[in-house]
Amino acid sequence: MKKTLYDKLFDLHVVKKEGKNYIIKIDRMPGHEVTSAQAFSDMQQAHRTPWNKDQLLFVEDHNTPTKGGYEMITDKNSKQQIDTLRENVKKHKIDKFFPLLSEKNGIVHVVSIERGFVLPGTSAVCGDSHTATYGAIASLAFGVGTSEVSTVLQTGVLKVEKLKNMRITVNGKLKKYVTPKDVILYIIGQISTSGGTGYAIEFAGEVFEGMSVEGRLTVCNMAIEAGAKVGLVAVDQKTLEYVHGREFAPKGKDFEKFSEFAKNLKSDEGAKFNKEYVFDASDIEPQVTYGTNPAEVVGISQSVPNDASKSSLEYMGLKPNQKISSIPVEYVFLGSCTNARFSDLEIAAQTLKKLNKKKHESVKQVLIVPGSMEVKKKAEEKGYDKIFIDAGFEWRNPGCSACLAMNNDIMPSGKHIASTSNRNFRDRQGNGARTHLVSPIVAMVAATHGRFADNLEEILS
Repeated sequence: MKKTLYDKLFDLHVVKKEGKNYIIKIDRMPGHEVTSAQAFSDMQQAHRTPWNKDQLLFVEDHNTPTKGGYEMITDKNSKQQIDTLRENVKKHKIDKFFPLLSEKNGIVHVVSIERGFVLPGTSAVCGDSHTATYGAIASLAFGVGTSEVSTVLQTGVLKVEKLKNMRITVNGKLKKYVTPKDVILYIIGQISTSGGTGYAIEFAGEVFEGMSVEGRLTVCNMAIEAGAKVGLVAVDQKTLEYVHGREFAPKGKDFEKFSEFAKNLKSDEGAKFNKEYVFDASDIEPQVTYGTNPAEVVGISQSVPNDASKSSLEYMGLKPNQKISSIPVEYVFLGSCTNARFSDLEIAAQTLKKLNKKKHESVKQVLIVPGSMEVKKKAEEKGYDKIFIDAGFEWRNPGCSACLAMNNDIMPSGKHIASTSNRNFRDRQGNGARTHLVSPIVAMVAATHGRFADNLEEILS
């Protein structure tokens, strides 16, 4: 029987069927300070210990400051969550723990891939919805709630429903300055934030085949914003080269054996999907969200739709038919588990160098937040930090930062923010903050122009 990639991954992990549900084995569980405390507490109340400590990896990322260390955490609840995680990993002797400012620290969804902790063919869950990121290397990965984190911590298995299969194909050649972030924002705009509900989405076609692995990570990271629980891209030679040599990846002959297995992690020719979409790459231009969910998005040369949600526009301080290029930008955030990998910082630095401009006088702050200490170090070796600093931007330490208002990097009310993160919900970046989701390229142009300039080819020529 011909199978989709999702079906193959799912079948690999089924322990048994229970009615309409399945018990599946979970190979990896990365985690952070926010959703782990209750899980450890539940486990201890049940007088149990972790099922398999080798399957666990923890970082401090959500509540952490990106300027300074532990002493800069001012919120009592945040500090308590950090303290609790440190106590738990020490008590249970969990080796894979990368605390704030340690050399392997960073955002959980950046670090887990970077270290080779999550690999093609593995199943992975985390108490964080953007766990779907790992599907870019063909991992069966999805976010779970605190009670499910507790279950996996204690048993290594989880009861789940099997999802339906969706394939989204994008063929053709992308226009200049259109990035993976623009591709996924465009897709969400086309199918809505509920279009993928109940599905595992496989991204296929010429655009994704030509895309870098880090670009695919950006796409799968935001599959959740289309309503899907899982986002996937088939394994190819790029995937294997990206995984090879990473800290927890197989070595030597073991990697050769692993590669033979991983090469089969793709949908069979003729496999049936429950739903399919096909898009033309030439229809996609750099995207900017104008509302309060990722599907409220248009191309940068366009205007706010005439039929846009009144409540969204009221919150965002915009009007129907207003040109996107007329929106003033006062804050810029380059970071998050969506766009804080080395390639994101590289394209941002290259764009900034080409612009040869400094922070626009109307822009109050530009935060550049690497996804991990390794990314930060690599960027500094290339001199990218100097490019950002010379432009008047702030070069920070890794962390979730201004993606969400859980740390010191809170965006002010009523201000428009160009953000490379994944969510533009009300108050997501701060009470009353007006978030516009964009690519690293669009973010850099906005930082130096004080608005969403739509003539990118002219500006960057």
